[in-house]
Amino acid sequence: MQPLRPTSWSALALLLSLFSLFRLSLQVQTIQGTDADGNAVALLDSRKPALFTRNFGDCLGSSIVNVTRFDAAYYADNMTVLFHLGGSTGVRNESLMMHIGVFAYGESRFDLTFNPCNANIDSLCPMERGVPIEANGIIPVAPSDVANIPAIALAIPDFEGQAILRIFANSTETEIGCFSAVVTNGKTFSQPAAVGTVVGLFAGLAVVASFATAVYGDHLPTMRKHHAHSLSVFVVFAVLQHVFFTGALSMNWPSVLPAFWSNFAWAGGMIYSERMQNSINAFLGSNLGNTSYVGAASSGSASTNLGGGVSIQSIYRRSAFAARDFSANAASRFRSGDLENMISRRDLVNATDGYSWYGQPVKPGMPLPGNFSGFAGTLSVESIPASNAFMTGLLWLLILVACIAVGPVAFKWILEGLSAVGMVKKDRLAYFRAHWIGFTQLAVLRTLVASFFMMIFLTLFQSSYKGAAGVTAIAALIFVLWFVGTLALAGYACFYRLRFGHYQSEPDRLNLEAKKVWKVVPWLRTYRDSDLADKSVARASVGSMPWWRVRYVDNDPGRLTVHEDEDYIKKYGWLAARFRRTRWWFFAVWLIYEFVRACFYGGAAGRPATQVFGLLVVEVLALVGLIILKPFEGARLNALVVYALGFSKVAVTGLSAAFDTRFNLPRITTTAIGIVIIVIQGVLTAILMIAIVVGVISSYMSLTRNRETFRPASWAGMREKYFRHMDKAAADLPPPPPPEPQEPVDPYFSVSSVRRCPKIEDEDEEFIAEINDPWGSKLSLGRDNARGSRRNSVGAASINTFATNVPWGARVHRASWSTRDFENHAEHGGGRSVGHSRNVSTHALDAHGPSASTHSLARVPTALPEEEMATVAEDAPGRISEANETPETEPQDGSPQHEQMSPVAEEPQLPSPVSAPDLPSAGVGNALSVEGNAVSSTADEITPSTMGNTLPSTADDGTGAMVGQSMPSTTEYGALGTTSADDVPIGYAS
Repeated sequence: MQPLRPTSWSALALLLSLFSLFRLSLQVQTIQGTDADGNAVALLDSRKPALFTRNFGDCLGSSIVNVTRFDAAYYADNMTVLFHLGGSTGVRNESLMMHIGVFAYGESRFDLTFNPCNANIDSLCPMERGVPIEANGIIPVAPSDVANIPAIALAIPDFEGQAILRIFANSTETEIGCFSAVVTNGKTFSQPAAVGTVVGLFAGLAVVASFATAVYGDHLPTMRKHHAHSLSVFVVFAVLQHVFFTGALSMNWPSVLPAFWSNFAWAGGMIYSERMQNSINAFLGSNLGNTSYVGAASSGSASTNLGGGVSIQSIYRRSAFAARDFSANAASRFRSGDLENMISRRDLVNATDGYSWYGQPVKPGMPLPGNFSGFAGTLSVESIPASNAFMTGLLWLLILVACIAVGPVAFKWILEGLSAVGMVKKDRLAYFRAHWIGFTQLAVLRTLVASFFMMIFLTLFQSSYKGAAGVTAIAALIFVLWFVGTLALAGYACFYRLRFGHYQSEPDRLNLEAKKVWKVVPWLRTYRDSDLADKSVARASVGSMPWWRVRYVDNDPGRLTVHEDEDYIKKYGWLAARFRRTRWWFFAVWLIYEFVRACFYGGAAGRPATQVFGLLVVEVLALVGLIILKPFEGARLNALVVYALGFSKVAVTGLSAAFDTRFNLPRITTTAIGIVIIVIQGVLTAILMIAIVVGVISSYMSLTRNRETFRPASWAGMREKYFRHMDKAAADLPPPPPPEPQEPVDPYFSVSSVRRCPKIEDEDEEFIAEINDPWGSKLSLGRDNARGSRRNSVGAASINTFATNVPWGARVHRASWSTRDFENHAEHGGGRSVGHSRNVSTHALDAHGPSASTHSLARVPTALPEEEMATVAEDAPGRISEANETPETEPQDGSPQHEQMSPVAEEPQLPSPVSAPDLPSAGVGNALSVEGNAVSSTADEITPSTMGNTLPSTADDGTGAMVGQSMPSTTEYGALGTTSADDVPIGYAS
């Protein structure tokens, strides 16, 4: 036999391709339609409708029509509505009227009343016993009919709508059938296969990391410390159960919320299994409880107000028949020959190529589809009746406990097997391998304690729901076991530690300290005096009040702390290990808090106001208490539980109050609030997943704490920092007070220059001429003029009166000085040196004679020849001598001012004066003060550099003169002038 040539293979492949395309063309079915603009279009028969119904239920309770198929769909591309009804009846012969209503977000969007005989629905014209009901039709709609449906409704997830079909008997004009189906657009937040799986994998990572840190090591205090900083599985499930069990409140939830919560149903034990639900239904029997008790409209019970109800009179009045023409000529509008075959193929429920967007009738005990009120509405997304909730959660918990018990046992024997073949060292995890039975027991106990809230809630909910007596009895037994057993265990754990001591009450004080949150928001922080590590350090507070504290006093002061006591860690470390040294007892407080929450969720079911507002108070108080205590040793656990979880509980509970039916908010508004809740809980879940990843990394660092090398090497510094933080957190000591700011010891500035700023008087030419006179500040009388007549003094004074406005006896001087003025002044003075003596010799004191008091300020004038004096008088008219009168000064010792400066008869020869630093004297407009380290200038700018702290202090040189006296103001003694051999420096007599 000859092999096929390449050309033969190509021909065969082409033939197969053509055959496949031919078969595909035969399978693809299209229909002709008209879009909203009136254009003819070809549409796929298997296309997805814009809106369609899913599961349906009986909303009459006593319907004499047994419906097995009810679906409707709206196609926006060709503006048609398709409906299909299939079932049977026991009525012998009855003519009917039918009404279809479509509701979206609580408002009627479309309704149609018709006679099935006029619509060519043969199986209902009339309805007879033994004749299967097959009602279907295609109803064209006008744009005005669907104008009330917003465009966003076709795209928003979990469209909230219902399609209600009502059947009326013409003979009695009564309603004999009612069926309600949920309307959706196919988009939903319910993605348990994706979201639930991912969240479950992250939770599994947290379980593995927590278990690894618990079994690694051989020193219990060290093992406890590292285990305390891994992420707690208890906290992980507390977050996930908070998200799901929010739906247990008896509120009328928008459809988006139960769909989102279904992704976390597995964390609350609500996992659907067909076999499990059938077994539970068989155990419950026909008593399925009261679904309406929790606010949900039950399937199979009368719901007369569903969709606002329908008036019988409006159905049978003449105008109702005239509204629509169902004659034989008009019937073609609803079912033409071209569409009849397509509809018949869609009637096949199990067909693979027909209409596949239909739903199924809901099971007994379920609420009506589209009604998501209370916990029953939340569970309806999982197809779990509310009557089965307790048994479902209990059975899955028992399965989980069995898996937890098998886990450590399997891990122990796997280690033994690997050790036997040499793949694991003999001493690897020796402590765990020696105490594996104890680890298994504690793991089971930890699982039961973690399920405390869930089981208390489910048992109380079952009691409120009033289901079968057998299930209620089991719920009561489980409640006693969990409540009494868990709280007794926690109480004994506290007693075991506190039995060797006593409590005593002591006075204390509560202080309020002002602070800022995030460095912006003003806030008040509370602290007690007993919380201060250093009692001697005072802290500023805005207020305080008397307080008290209850302190535990151990009979043995040297007893090990709770986190160093190996006996307590071995027995009850699984309860207290993750809490701070001073908050180790918080596990008991947390269990009481969870019990109160469970009572509101389960015990107050059916009372929405009590639930939501009671829980709101509890959550606010819990948040405040958690912020104050910060109970966990690990910073991540405090951030997750205290802030993220606490804020989510308060915010979600407060927003849930808007869904109370008594407020009657529009459904679009409630949907928007539901989106906000989804965002809050979604962010919380994201924070949890980030915390799990960080916890896995930190657990890896803890597991490699005994290794010298660490991979990756770039994280080695981070690991050391993490270990130091861990040691500091384990000590749990109050933070030390902030250090006091230290003042600089060495000088750190000096005045290098003084610059004079322009002033208003600089524009006065006469004033400028006066202050530029180099002799204006040192005018003195000669030896002859010192004994001059009174007449000369009076004459000079009169001239001064007209020339200046200075007071009597004051001398004209420059208001302020600068370095440049000193240079100009030296040039005018003929090279005289600039200086100022701060010392006076005994010769100067003798020159004043007896009249010079030791407490008076004496100025020794310089004598000038009469010719020079005349020249000065001509250059500066109006100047007055100071021979007879001088400004009075106040003595330093407080003695009265009674002496004046006296002229000097003879100029004594003075020794060289002790010079001070060359600084301009302070004056009007140039006040320079040096006090400590501060330098202030009134009008002039001072450039600091390096200067000593203070000027030399006053000292006595033994002659009565004050050496190093601070310079006087020029307002009293004149501006700093020039000195020469003929000048006598100004001295300060003491």
